[in-house]
Amino acid sequence: MNTPNYPENNSEENLNSSEQNSPQENKSDSLAEKESFDASIQEDDIQYISTIYERTRTEIQKIIIGNDNQIMLILAALFSGGHILLEGVPGVAKTLMAKLIAQCMNIEFKRIQFTPDLLPSDLLGVNLFNMQKTEFVFKKGPIFSNLILIDEINRSPAKTQAALFEAMEEKQITIDGETYLLAKPFFVIATQNPIEQEGTYKLPEAQLDRFLLKLNIPYPNLTDEIAILHRFKEDFTQKTTHSTQAILTALDIEKCIAIVEKVHIKDELINYIATIVNQTRNNADLFLGASPRASLAILKTSKALAALQKRDYVTPDDIQTVCYPVLCHRIILSPEKEMEGVSMENIILEMIKNVEVPR
Repeated sequence: MNTPNYPENNSEENLNSSEQNSPQENKSDSLAEKESFDASIQEDDIQYISTIYERTRTEIQKIIIGNDNQIMLILAALFSGGHILLEGVPGVAKTLMAKLIAQCMNIEFKRIQFTPDLLPSDLLGVNLFNMQKTEFVFKKGPIFSNLILIDEINRSPAKTQAALFEAMEEKQITIDGETYLLAKPFFVIATQNPIEQEGTYKLPEAQLDRFLLKLNIPYPNLTDEIAILHRFKEDFTQKTTHSTQAILTALDIEKCIAIVEKVHIKDELINYIATIVNQTRNNADLFLGASPRASLAILKTSKALAALQKRDYVTPDDIQTVCYPVLCHRIILSPEKEMEGVSMENIILEMIKNVEVPR
């Protein structure tokens, strides 16, 4: 841990030197010392964020069985200030997981069910004419919340999906030339089904790129499925889903994001991230490589992952862990590899193996 050096102001030498220095010099020294203190990460900071993580995970695991790695990555993404896309077949608790995360946070939550007839104004809001005041008044849409759950995001057409572009990237929306800032913190958790084609619209690359992580929610293994049946054998209406406690406030989330920013990462690891992402742009197996936004996503998420694991520094393992969920939705296989049925996961793992790990 980095520990700030406190000046010994009560020593005679320091007293004499302070008398000789001008007030302007003393003020500058004090300001520099404060900036150094603010920039360092303290042991209490790491303990704070890891405690919040453990408590939140415990609450979620009251209901969700398995998916431990996905829960950790979801919280890492939220503590990085990013958005999450959950993909999985129906019935693997994608929506339930997002709702439980919302219940663990004492922040404003809205759920939006995307449908083919959903309009951008249903999401963002609309200007209505007030007859009494003889003027237009903006009525806010559900996007004006802290945490938005977008269920089945690929069931809405492109014009509604495009309404999210500005909100997700710039935390603001523009209606009739007027810009409205969104609440802080602001997160989007979206779900989609990877196998349904009827009545769905593929997300454009620009939309996918705005999600920090794409997480695949798999089928549970046999042991976990037996545990699920035992947990809900006398709870057909899932009353236990209301037993989770609110752990986090908006201020807690903002503080966690500030702590994650301070986590140390060596220059060699920054070069490591850049080299991996650069490999995606020079790979014959890929039609489209990742942008610098992917590099920043790996940087942010690896720092958050380190903090959740009670470390104030990033390791190569942190970077390797987040590479697949950060890159899988940002790169496109070449037509040849797609026809051959090559796995995106194998391509990414192979690229990571070809990059030398910093010592």
